[in-house]
Amino acid sequence: MKPTGDDVAGLIARSSPAARRRDAETLTAMMQEITGRPPQTWGTIIGFGTCHYRYPTGTEGDSGLLGFAPRKSATTIYLLDGVDAHADALEKLGPHTAGAGCLYIKDLEQVDLDVLRGILERSLSWVEAGGTDQIQLTVTG
Repeated sequence: MKPTGDDVAGLIARSSPAARRRDAETLTAMMQEITGRPPQTWGTIIGFGTCHYRYPTGTEGDSGLLGFAPRKSATTIYLLDGVDAHADALEKLGPHTAGAGCLYIKDLEQVDLDVLRGILERSLSWVEAGGTDQIQLTVTG
């Protein structure tokens, strides 16, 4: 996937319901502060920075260092190191659901933002360290 260059503010403005727009603004500010990189669109995903990933199978591509998508049912936060790496923190986060590499939050006002910030900071550190044998990461932007 590559950055699409669409307007980030426009993507946020088109998000619904209103809580998703509010949460997108909060996450945009938080992730920009954590990464030190401006937001950019990757289709319907708002990403920060770029990295190249490669699996032992040969599958490879590009991704944001951190990113999220303001979906109608919940905000999806993408964690390249997977949610299992944050099991202890997730117990303290507040209401959420999770997939292998995704964290789903319906309302940021109901979660502990300090815990979320810690999860995002640890995930970014993992990416910047180059991943593991299972996924090799190279920060490219």
